[in-house]
Amino acid sequence: MTDKGYVHSEKVVTTAWVAEHLTDPGVRIVESNEDVLLYERGHIPGAVHIDWVADLNDPITRDYLNREQFERLMARHGIANDTFIVFYGDKNNWWACYALWVFELFGHTKTAIMDGGRLKWEQEGRPMTRDVPSYPPTTYAAQDRADYKIRAFRDDVLAHIRAGRPLVDVRSPGEYTGKLYHMEGYPQEGALRAGHIKGAVNVPWARAANPNDGTFKTAEELRAIYESEQGLRPSDSVIAYCRIGERSSHTWFVLKYLLGYPNVRNYDGSWTEWGNLVGVPIER
Repeated sequence: MTDKGYVHSEKVVTTAWVAEHLTDPGVRIVESNEDVLLYERGHIPGAVHIDWVADLNDPITRDYLNREQFERLMARHGIANDTFIVFYGDKNNWWACYALWVFELFGHTKTAIMDGGRLKWEQEGRPMTRDVPSYPPTTYAAQDRADYKIRAFRDDVLAHIRAGRPLVDVRSPGEYTGKLYHMEGYPQEGALRAGHIKGAVNVPWARAANPNDGTFKTAEELRAIYESEQGLRPSDSVIAYCRIGERSSHTWFVLKYLLGYPNVRNYDGSWTEWGNLVGVPIER
């Protein structure tokens, strides 16, 4: 995809490209949604389902799955080390970006997002199925998780604040200003305090997507949002956050791959952690 001016156009594929590669053995289509029941109601033929809770998170530790668990997940879905993985999902692909981000923690960077996700695929009347595919298991050899490259922890955020480096709060304006603890329409829970991390600017994640079909905006439009409005530069070290790291993974993807920022990290502890920490600075 080169017509939108992205720095890494190979990280975004069209619905037409996916339709042409449904039976390509070197490609695996992965659906990941906020609504985990959507897959059962219908999905792209051949697509496998990655549940962001059951598949990507450790059930005991507040962390992601480890290397051995990731290897078993890949083997179960017939994904090899050289498989090109295309992610898509609901909510303008925010959970698809989240799944891609977790995969890249293990060094599987042969990945892309299907522009527009489920919404665009359905709008175009493309085929859906309830059949669950079965692939021969693989032997996958994962790297040790390299969190430091694309993931930020609370101490990293504190150091970021002290250094005066940019933080992007991708939540809604109500959450950013402290009027809400969660998105509107969701239970208002998860943190003792409301507001935002000191020094963070507010760029709601969904501004990067076209509301009519869920596709990413052009690079020119994205630069107007992040650079002209907020003053970010590709040379910046940027940390993005939201409430639990899912919406900010979408912004991480936009900044890292569509605009080509090499030093972007996602703070997945986000406001659920920061709003409950003792002794850390917040603003309203």
